[in-house]
Amino acid sequence: MQRNFFTIIAGPCVLEDLDTSIYLAKFLKEKTQAYGFQYIFKASFDKANRTSLYSYRGPGLKKGLEMLASIKEQVEVLITTDVHETWQVKAVAEVVDVLQIPAFLCRQTDLIVETSRTGKIINIKKGQFLSPWDTKYIVEKARAGNPKEIWLTERGTTFGYKNLVVDFRSLPIMREYADRVIFDATHSVQLPGAGEGKSGGERVFIPYLIRAAVSVGVDGIFMEIHPEPDKALCDGPNSLPLQEIERVLREIKILLDALSYVELSS
Repeated sequence: MQRNFFTIIAGPCVLEDLDTSIYLAKFLKEKTQAYGFQYIFKASFDKANRTSLYSYRGPGLKKGLEMLASIKEQVEVLITTDVHETWQVKAVAEVVDVLQIPAFLCRQTDLIVETSRTGKIINIKKGQFLSPWDTKYIVEKARAGNPKEIWLTERGTTFGYKNLVVDFRSLPIMREYADRVIFDATHSVQLPGAGEGKSGGERVFIPYLIRAAVSVGVDGIFMEIHPEPDKALCDGPNSLPLQEIERVLREIKILLDALSYVELSS
């Protein structure tokens, strides 16, 4: 995996159907590569932390991994998905390139250690309840195994009830500990539990937070994207509409070029 590339991790929150996922992967691969970005397709086979018992969780481990393997083969893309249990790790590692630890599970020692033993890249999302300094100890756990790299992802911090706020100081702080720091622009605008048994979101602010994160300095952006977010089976309110991705990618490229110019001039 090429370290020097700015990375875009993008896809639907959860696997819905194979045709839509393949379409998204092809579309996003084409768009991101046009700007010189590394692309990783993201989708969950199971959303084990849904607000309501009756919310759609995904196709499950067996069918979900079959779908992810098919996407990887047909589209020739890197794949990431999240793991929630230690017993899932081995099977998931056989398919994906980056294993993701969900924010709510970022302190689950056994899960982190088991994931690190795969030799894969692991991406750990900082819990909404943690300070950036606390991630030092998460990384220490992850180094107990032999991971290829350890990434940390910022996705907002609890700010009162049913709201999140991003402290952009966290990005350079976490970079002191991790190999790479990613900014999750879509979960950062989530309104947890604010939608009558499901989470709400304010997707209008996604592009603004992306600009800020790129300007501060990150190694990549995480985005959940859907062709019709209002019809998405999970996290639609904080998903970026597919038709907006071109503008967002163009703005990222402009900002990165500007930052490179400033560094060269200083």
